[in-house]
Amino acid sequence: MSNRVIEVVNHDPNWKEAFDTEKVLLTKVIGCNAVKIEHIGSTAVVGLSAKPVIDILIEVTNLKALDTANKKIEGLGYIIKGENGISGRRYFQKGGNQRSHHVHAFQTNDLNLLRHRAFKEYLIAHPSVASEYGKLKQEAAFESENNINLYMTLKNDFIQKHEKFALEWFCN
Repeated sequence: MSNRVIEVVNHDPNWKEAFDTEKVLLTKVIGCNAVKIEHIGSTAVVGLSAKPVIDILIEVTNLKALDTANKKIEGLGYIIKGENGISGRRYFQKGGNQRSHHVHAFQTNDLNLLRHRAFKEYLIAHPSVASEYGKLKQEAAFESENNINLYMTLKNDFIQKHEKFALEWFCN
């Protein structure tokens, strides 16, 4: 069993700065293939409790071109994880066992871009849902006893339910 600690903490205003710093570094190594680099996930929602891991969404014009930047991305401290279970994604982790950053990259028009953007914006626009999600994550972190798979499972129903609402809301 890994010794990774699953901890959900109160929102930290420094998360935005951590994202901004990383965005500059990623922009330099990916170049003009990066259409957009965005802060997503719970650390991007002011007031929302989260695991202190900066989630970054990158929209690229070409995944194969992104793959050619892998050595440079590794140079920033990232581990290259390939699709890691989601077809059409490029996934990168930074920070070793106690992760500091997750990068999710998709090619323009991939529906996963819309899904990530919609869920973040939905939580920002619906503070009561964000609050409920924050409480759920704190309970899941406690109940999972540092088992990341259990932690993800405990959050899954909420995410699936609200992702549907978020997509409908975001697209209208």
